[in-house]
Amino acid sequence: MDSETALELVKHGVTLLFLDVPQYTLVGVDTQVFSVGPIFKGIKMIPPGPHFVYYSSSSREGREFSPIIGFFIDVGPSEVIVRKWDQQEERLVKVSEEEEERYTLAVKNLEFDRQLGPYNLANYEEWKRLSNFISKSIIKRLEPIGGEISVVCENNVVRNTPKTSMEEALDKQLNIDNSATSFHESQTKGCYYTTIPRVVKCKGVSVQELTSLNLDKTQLLETLLAKDYGGSENSLLGELQFSFVAFLMGQSLQAFFQWKSLVSLLFGCTEAPFHTRTQLFTKFIKVIYYQLKYGLQKDRMDETGPSLFDDSWLSADSFLHHLFKDFFSLVQDGSVVDGDLLSWTRKFKELLESNLGWEFQQSSVVDGIYFEENDEFAPVVEILGDEAQAI
Repeated sequence: MDSETALELVKHGVTLLFLDVPQYTLVGVDTQVFSVGPIFKGIKMIPPGPHFVYYSSSSREGREFSPIIGFFIDVGPSEVIVRKWDQQEERLVKVSEEEEERYTLAVKNLEFDRQLGPYNLANYEEWKRLSNFISKSIIKRLEPIGGEISVVCENNVVRNTPKTSMEEALDKQLNIDNSATSFHESQTKGCYYTTIPRVVKCKGVSVQELTSLNLDKTQLLETLLAKDYGGSENSLLGELQFSFVAFLMGQSLQAFFQWKSLVSLLFGCTEAPFHTRTQLFTKFIKVIYYQLKYGLQKDRMDETGPSLFDDSWLSADSFLHHLFKDFFSLVQDGSVVDGDLLSWTRKFKELLESNLGWEFQQSSVVDGIYFEENDEFAPVVEILGDEAQAI
């Protein structure tokens, strides 16, 4: 990159100015993590839009790290975010308006330029695929009071949540029982996620109807879309992405449970994918494809601790495997399947088989969602118009 182009990116990009951060602290933005050195003062050349910023303080030797604290931002061109390290609470705090104005001017005059690490633009496309439905309004609706997301704030939120053995292991991995500072103790609500009922309960309906409502979550999906998302499919997908990022990068257990609830809700629908919400499900499969593709990267260095996407909970008997297998069977048995939905489902299935070694072989000779060209039992592939296919 030539100096003129770099200067334009510095001037028009977003800057995170982090003052007095101790050496060895890990500071991340989106999919990138920086280890703080002696002259580190933040990150420059960040593209405008939504981002997730997170950090973990270190011991003096840089061998042990505290639980991650993270927060979402949605920023415009040339914006400067200023934070200062609070030594006592071991976290980044806001500065006064006067200080913020002074430091912002200094950043724009390039006074900190040599002390700012550049955002790796080569990784930006990957981040956009993980966050393309996250908007300023979604961040505002979901973020906790104060904005900071941390697993140590979530004791009261997730303590009474039923957990599988895999989730108990994840709980221990995230060290949720660590002692909290006064900051953590004051922030007990966590994120304001949408409540997703695990079981549908309706008064005045027959047992058969109630069973049907729980076997096919389409009606529940429609109710939630109308009541909690203002009819916006993209808002639901934005919450799915928000919770995934907060879980994987922010290591929030509450976020994991919300991501699991949303994934279970969508994969629990048998009517919606083929009739009422085909476009939503095409977008959903695309979203979860990129989420798992990123999470399952074997060469991705998780510098903040062990990878949360490991074999202990991505096993063939996990809830994900069962959900995916049922969905693939549903697509296979569908009489009419949208072309885009079928294409992305195939791609998703191949990802799971190649990265995890999962097998979704059906009892018949036909493999999952692959069919012989002249197979009379194969679903009809229906290609919608250009407007309907837009994502």
